[in-house]
Amino acid sequence: MNIERIDTLVVGAGQAGVAMSEHLGTLGVPHLVLERARIAERWRTQRWDSLVANGPAWHDRFPNLSFDDLAPEVFATKERIADYFVAYAQRIGAPIRTGVEVLKVERNAGRRGFRVETSAGLIEAERVVAATGPFQRPIIPPLVGPDQGIVQIHSADYRNPAQLPPGAVLVVGSGSSGVQIADELQRAGRRVYLSVGPHERPPRRYRNRDFVWWLGVLGDWDAPTPRADAGHVTIAVSGARGGETVDFRRLAHQGITLLGLTQSCTAGVVGFADDLAANITRGDASYFSLLDRADDYVRRNGLDLPEEPDARRQLADPACLVEPLRELDLAGAGVSAIVWATGFGLDYGWLKVDAIDDRGRPRHRQGIADEPGIYFIGLPYLSRRGSSFIWGVWHDAKFIADHIATQRKYAHDDDAVRGAAAAPAAHPLEV
Repeated sequence: MNIERIDTLVVGAGQAGVAMSEHLGTLGVPHLVLERARIAERWRTQRWDSLVANGPAWHDRFPNLSFDDLAPEVFATKERIADYFVAYAQRIGAPIRTGVEVLKVERNAGRRGFRVETSAGLIEAERVVAATGPFQRPIIPPLVGPDQGIVQIHSADYRNPAQLPPGAVLVVGSGSSGVQIADELQRAGRRVYLSVGPHERPPRRYRNRDFVWWLGVLGDWDAPTPRADAGHVTIAVSGARGGETVDFRRLAHQGITLLGLTQSCTAGVVGFADDLAANITRGDASYFSLLDRADDYVRRNGLDLPEEPDARRQLADPACLVEPLRELDLAGAGVSAIVWATGFGLDYGWLKVDAIDDRGRPRHRQGIADEPGIYFIGLPYLSRRGSSFIWGVWHDAKFIADHIATQRKYAHDDDAVRGAAAAPAAHPLEV
C-alpha cells in the first residue's frame, strides 16, 4: 500500500487554510493542504446570493494583497471574496489539493505523527492543522416538527426570496445573517416575522470612520478570549446597500414584526420569550457605548473628525416592541417558511485524537492543541476577538506556523542526538 508522507497536513482550503499555507511556506515547512471541494467553497455555496462582506475592502483582506478592482470602502461580494482566496493561493504557490476529503486522523502507535485516511488514500503527517473554520454543522433547533407543513431551511441554505414558497416567513436569529435575510425578504414583498435574541449592534460608520476602524483603534479586535462559561452574543452588522447600521426599530417601521427569543412550538403555535424589549435595550446599550468611547478617543487624541449628533437619535418604539407578541399561529399568520439563522456547531468527528472535549469543542491554547502535533485555526476567539475574521486568521496562522517551525527544530535536534547515540563507537586505535 502506497502511503504519502508529509511534514504538516492542513485540512481545509478556506481563508484559514490559505493563511496557514502562506506562513508555513515562508518558514520552509513542507506541507500539503487538502480541500474536499474547491478553495473557499463555503463563500460560494453556503451564502445567500446577495451577500457582501461585513467589512470594507481595505479591511477584510490579507496584508499582502489588496482588492485592486474595488474602492477601499466597497464591500466585496461573496464571489469576489472566493476569487480573492483562489488568486492568493496561486500567488503564494500554495500546495492545495482539491476534491480530497479527510475521513479520519489518528495518532500513530509507538512513533511520532498521525495516520490520515482520505478519500484519495493514506497520508502520514508529523502534524495536522484543522483549518475547517467555525461554520461546520448548521444548527436547526428541533422545535417545529415536519408535520406542520412548513418549509424549514438554515441560513446556510438560503439563496434568495424566490427560493421560498409564497407566504409569510419567520426568520429566527438577530445576527448579521438573520437581519439581512429578513430585510431582503421584506423588501421583496414578503410578510416577515423576525425573532430577536441577545445581540450587539455597532454603528456601521461614525464620524466618517467605519466601525471596524473604531474597533481597531479602541483595541477591541485584540480583546482576549472570553471565559469558557461566557455566553455567545451575536453581532448585528451589515454591508448591504453600501453598508448601513442595523436598526431593529427601522426594520419594524419598514414592516417587519419583531418577536422575542423563539422558545417552543405546540400544535403549530410558536412561543416567544418575554425578552424582546430587553434584547433591543441591550443592543442599544452596545451601540451607544461605542459612540461614547469613539467620542472620548477623538477628544483625547485631538482628531479632526466631524461630529455626528444624528447618530444618537432614535426612532419611536414600534407597536411590536411596545406590545410584543408572545405567540404566533403559523397557519393563521400565513407563514409558509422558517429561515433558521441560528448559527453553526463544530464537527470534529474525523479527528480521532485527544484534543476534543466531551462537548465536541477543541482543547487548545491559541490554536495549539492539548494533543501534541494537532493545531486549530479559524475559530472565533482563537486568540482574540478578531480571530475568525479574514485579517485575524492571517495573524493567528503566523503564530501557529512559528510554533510548528520551532517544534520541527526540536524534533530534528532529537533525531540528530538519537542518531549519534546509535552510531558505533570508534576503535581506540582509530582515534
